[in-house]
Amino acid sequence: MNAEVVFVHDHLVQRGGSERVLVSMLRAFPDAPVYTSVYLDELTYPELGAADIRCLAIDRVPGVRRHHRAAFPILPFLFSRLRVDARVVICNSSGWSQGVQATGRKVVYLHALARWVHTPGQWTSATAARRAATALFGRSLAEWDRRTVGSADRHLVAGSVMQARVRDVYGLDADILPPPVALDPEGTTSAVPGVDPGFFLSAARLVPYKNLDVVMAAFVDLPDQRLVIAGTGPDAAQLRARAPANVRFVGDADDATLRWLYANCRALVSAGYEPYGMTPVEAAAFAKPTLALREGGLVDVVVEGQTGDFFDRPEPAVIADAIRRLDVGRYSEATFRAVSDRHSERTFIACLRTVVEQELDRPGKPLPS
Repeated sequence: MNAEVVFVHDHLVQRGGSERVLVSMLRAFPDAPVYTSVYLDELTYPELGAADIRCLAIDRVPGVRRHHRAAFPILPFLFSRLRVDARVVICNSSGWSQGVQATGRKVVYLHALARWVHTPGQWTSATAARRAATALFGRSLAEWDRRTVGSADRHLVAGSVMQARVRDVYGLDADILPPPVALDPEGTTSAVPGVDPGFFLSAARLVPYKNLDVVMAAFVDLPDQRLVIAGTGPDAAQLRARAPANVRFVGDADDATLRWLYANCRALVSAGYEPYGMTPVEAAAFAKPTLALREGGLVDVVVEGQTGDFFDRPEPAVIADAIRRLDVGRYSEATFRAVSDRHSERTFIACLRTVVEQELDRPGKPLPS
């Protein structure tokens, strides 16, 4: 064996929840190398700059780093060719990295099921080429997804909703390991010029399944309220073009800016179809409530009436009504603290190390010939 613990991550070209989890995983095992498809350091968390990042050959293809979504249909093939020699291989997967061949124990942390298989309509604003590729290879991709997820020795998920989903889709039992909140409320802050406190906040990638277009439409009927959207993504141009005057985009916010946004907002608005809701957990760390869609992983993290409230449909009128009914004084400080404590990085690191210790005591499976 060349290593004791190795991480495999889909791609490192954005600041998302799974990338933040990887940062904490590396704090648990700082010497572990990370295999990934493509890596662009300025687009992801700076903490990853000190890691041993090992990219697939596609990373050297001109233009792929900036237009990584164009490579999505071939990532299953590329990861399936990757053989990782380590006693424990931990795959941070939203659909691709679980395909690696592992000589030792293989643990898959499923951040999300592959949207291009299970919820293709929520994937992204697909080009005609991507839609054609999905239609042409959809069945084989679904078979690949089922086979490679099933090849793992152990499965981890963030919460009970994903646990039930994995059981329903794959017939597998996954262990729950809540992701950490690595955004320290006590860190430095950086104010957003021209934005006064008291706004509503949506912190999300600008992709269709986040339903940011619907959230913006709600603020058309709320001219006295303001919405700040923090994030980047393929839908940025069209969302900005449709935004009403009381919606402000701040782009890809770094941690100092995010701290200021959370500390100075009235509440977070989360209307997406989430396998797990990390932004409501971050908001709870700042004792700020979340108005959330009552669906998917958001129900794992928002305690109704104590750390936020739900709306039942991602529709402008329904979201606007929830905003009008918001009473920031009704929420529980103790429950905010409990949510934060459950997602502490110290707890996450201890649990991950326990998982690795357990797997080191078990034999690896032979690789297919």
